[in-house]
Amino acid sequence: MTIVSFAGATPVGPSLDTTDQQWLDHIADEVSEWGWLTLDVSSRLGGGLLAGLREEVDRLEESAAMARAGVGRGTAYSRDPSVRRDRIAWLNGETPAQQQLFVFLEELRVGLNRRLFLGLQRFEAHYASYQPGDFYRRHLDSFRGRASRVVSLVLYLNENWQAGDGGELQVFNRESPDEICGQVAPESGRAVIFLSEEVPHEVLPARCRRHSIACWFRQDVVPVPLTGV
Repeated sequence: MTIVSFAGATPVGPSLDTTDQQWLDHIADEVSEWGWLTLDVSSRLGGGLLAGLREEVDRLEESAAMARAGVGRGTAYSRDPSVRRDRIAWLNGETPAQQQLFVFLEELRVGLNRRLFLGLQRFEAHYASYQPGDFYRRHLDSFRGRASRVVSLVLYLNENWQAGDGGELQVFNRESPDEICGQVAPESGRAVIFLSEEVPHEVLPARCRRHSIACWFRQDVVPVPLTGV
């Protein structure tokens, strides 16, 4: 398994506009107050980059390079189809499209640190592919006190996604976990950012093939081998 750890990136191509302080302020304010937000990043990443990422995950899927996802890490890692059924492939930064995406993610990491003092040291990311019928039951991305995954980001890559195609991200209230506070359709260029330890969420069953990138901003410095998500 490739170890993915990026605490920096060389600026290449489209990236977060670091002069747009109001945009970063908005993200930080929403995350701080509500624990999550959804936003359209298509204009910042560009249609070409989104298309390149979409082509990559299509190729990985067609070549059977994506592995069945599991839950937990180390000795607690398991693959349980009653919990999640997607397939994943870790990003390693070796392609031009991934390098461009990592510039965006790195500048977002720096922007969140400057505003929220989160001590984010690096990030990791993988492609996720859901086939019709696939889902991911309600969960948190990290357990409290782990000082690992702190902020999660999901970027969607699905063109022409229609109501009824399923696969929405359902978000629960961090103060009242049984209360649904939002559903996000996985439309291309849409992103969701949320606190990994605080915001329960689930992926509802997809009715069409569904592609996304999941990213976690972490406080730990030294990466460990990745066996699960």
